[in-house]
Amino acid sequence: MQAKKRYFIVLSAGACLVLLFYFGGLQVRATRNQSRREDRLRSPEQPWPHFSDNLHSFLPREQLANEDYNMHLSPRQKRDSNTSLYKGKKCRMESCFDFSLCQRSGFKVYVYPQQKGEKISESYQNILSAIEGSRFYTSDPSQACLFVLSLDTLDRDQLSPQYVHNLKSKVQNLHLWNNGRNHLIFNLYSGTWPDYTEDLGFDIGQAMLAKASIGAENFRPHFDVSIPLFSKDHSRTGGERGFLKYNTIPPFRKYMLVFKGKRYLTGIGSDTRNALYHVHNAEDVVLLTTCKHGKDWQKHKDGRCDKDNAEYDK
Repeated sequence: MQAKKRYFIVLSAGACLVLLFYFGGLQVRATRNQSRREDRLRSPEQPWPHFSDNLHSFLPREQLANEDYNMHLSPRQKRDSNTSLYKGKKCRMESCFDFSLCQRSGFKVYVYPQQKGEKISESYQNILSAIEGSRFYTSDPSQACLFVLSLDTLDRDQLSPQYVHNLKSKVQNLHLWNNGRNHLIFNLYSGTWPDYTEDLGFDIGQAMLAKASIGAENFRPHFDVSIPLFSKDHSRTGGERGFLKYNTIPPFRKYMLVFKGKRYLTGIGSDTRNALYHVHNAEDVVLLTTCKHGKDWQKHKDGRCDKDNAEYDK
């Protein structure tokens, strides 16, 4: 009887060992198979994908470069300014100007015909008349090296009565526009008081910009032209010979510096205009400003306004 019990115990123990080896072997084989699969995935025949270049940002590079500037603009201002400022910001003469057009017939300037019903300011009409009266003018666009719009772009202040509406679509519909290539855009005013921006309300593309008060961050060297802010009374052509003679610096003139304009009490440009009185001496340096700017200028009136307004009205 005791012998049977011993045989039964030995047989049970052997069966348990067999089961342990069996299931343990399955697990080991599964582990090895998994390792082999991982090794195959990592093998030279099927390497892990390698990306050598960094992911590109969804935002345009020019917009990223001006991220700090955009933080202070409203969503609408960001959208509008992006359309006209950033797309051609990298333009230079060698990249955005077609010199082959000038090699055919020399330097000739074509002015678009004025469209019926389009209003045009006296100042812009003077510019176009000066071009058309010069020896560089051509009425044949196929002979032109430079193109000038007949659409008035001088005043892009939306509050101005001389503001031209729907300029974006009008420019895009010009058959010679070609994304602004070999075009020259004139502008004196842009944006609206008090938060002036340099947005013109349309994409200038690859056109050159002749603009007054253009910001250094948007000026394209050797491509754009910085011009003074002139009035409509400015003469179209040169007047009499100047008084500057050989080796006479400063020139023999009564006034060395003259300025007359509005003194912004708030907003962009106010600090500069408010400081002009420091150099005004009413003799050879005459800087006259008035506070009468905007409908609510009296709310921001300071202690110098009455005196400044009186001198300005003289």
